[in-house]
Amino acid sequence: MPFGVRIFAVYFLFVGLASWFVLSRVMDEIRPGVRQSTEETLVDTANLLAEILRDQVAAGNLAQSHLPALLEAYGRRRPEATIWGHTKSQVNHRIYVTDANGRVLLDSSGRALGQDYSRWNDVYLTLRGDYGARSTREEPDNPDSSVMYVAAPILDGERIIGVVSVAKPNRTLQPYIERSQRRLAWLGAGLLGLGLMVGALLSWWLGRSLGKLTDYAKAASAGRRVKPPRLPSGELGQLAAAVEQMRNELEGRDYVERYVHTLTHELKSPLAAIHGAAELLDSDMPAVQRQRFVNNIQRETARLQQLSERLLHLAQVEQRQGLEERVGVPLGPLLEELLEAQGARITKARLRVELALEPALQLCGERFLLRQALANLLDNALDFTAPAGLIRFSAERREQRVELRLYNVGEAIPRYALGRLTERFYSLPRPDGGHKSTGLGLNFVQEVAELHGGDLAIDNVEGGVEVRLLLPGA
Repeated sequence: MPFGVRIFAVYFLFVGLASWFVLSRVMDEIRPGVRQSTEETLVDTANLLAEILRDQVAAGNLAQSHLPALLEAYGRRRPEATIWGHTKSQVNHRIYVTDANGRVLLDSSGRALGQDYSRWNDVYLTLRGDYGARSTREEPDNPDSSVMYVAAPILDGERIIGVVSVAKPNRTLQPYIERSQRRLAWLGAGLLGLGLMVGALLSWWLGRSLGKLTDYAKAASAGRRVKPPRLPSGELGQLAAAVEQMRNELEGRDYVERYVHTLTHELKSPLAAIHGAAELLDSDMPAVQRQRFVNNIQRETARLQQLSERLLHLAQVEQRQGLEERVGVPLGPLLEELLEAQGARITKARLRVELALEPALQLCGERFLLRQALANLLDNALDFTAPAGLIRFSAERREQRVELRLYNVGEAIPRYALGRLTERFYSLPRPDGGHKSTGLGLNFVQEVAELHGGDLAIDNVEGGVEVRLLLPGA
């Protein structure tokens, strides 16, 4: 089953069940809600009639009053009122009055005059001082024939002298209940249909987008040249970009070849120098010249060792998925330690070093990696700072991070090289002879910064170059 169909099936099941549950509950509440509202109206009507009938009942002349004629005339009225699409052509209230013993004194229907109604709950409860109401079927086997009765006491001071009951058949409410249920059913069906349409479109779009990604991944794994699918921005767009990036990295043969060629070139130069010096050392030569070739071998060997060590460190950092520890590393003592280690070079070049740090600044991360990164930055600055020049460290806290700036007086970096300084094996000639470094130092610093969730930036500033390293603070 396609992924989009499965999503729609789950969506349909969830929305369908939720809609059915809500609609059924609301449908069930319509009937009692309408009847409760009607009962509340009957209570008001009964109490109003109780006040109107009080004097006649107290005087005992209810049957001789004009009220029986009024009730008879009331029963003959034809309202012809259109209520919510239903025409009401007759009145439906039945009104009867009983004395303090429950005997019917007046009945608008004429059926129960003189009968004993004291056993019916509406009269019985009201005569006891309670709220009297009942619902009785006119036809015992027909639930739709039930009639709602609500009574109110007729009071003479504090004494109950009679009861007036108002009745209304529930069948007269049924048209309004059914109309409400029909309207609600149509509205619910419309909303359900709209929801399912939206769900179908969403499922189709999601399935189609994932299908494009699947087809693209299959084509890429098969080695076919295909363009990445065009997807809207968002998670799917990011996923498509990530797949494309992964493919480029996996299939980046040009990059791999360039990497190998550059590495071969870097190794070839010191190996050729060592090989040539070794051949010349086999012949007779003055001691001074022999020492010069020995120094060349030592220097190139150190270069090879430095290259291999930096490659090893870089490979270890690139393979990392996270930090092994996060500890507070005091920045001031760490920089002082690095400057002391480079004290001979600093003294020999007569360099001035300034530290402008906020007190008690601490970095958060792996101390070894942070030390290696700062050591690479300092080593790079020492290479490019002219004799008697200035190197200045400054740092300040920026919210949860620490921004470290390393400034050195020197020539500006060519514009074409600014964007390539962190590439592997890319290096600029040093001012003291034109030789290049391994080209791995700044790349290692960038990897360490990214591993810590930081950033590295290098720019030309007035009088020199400034490196900005952003790292998490402790």
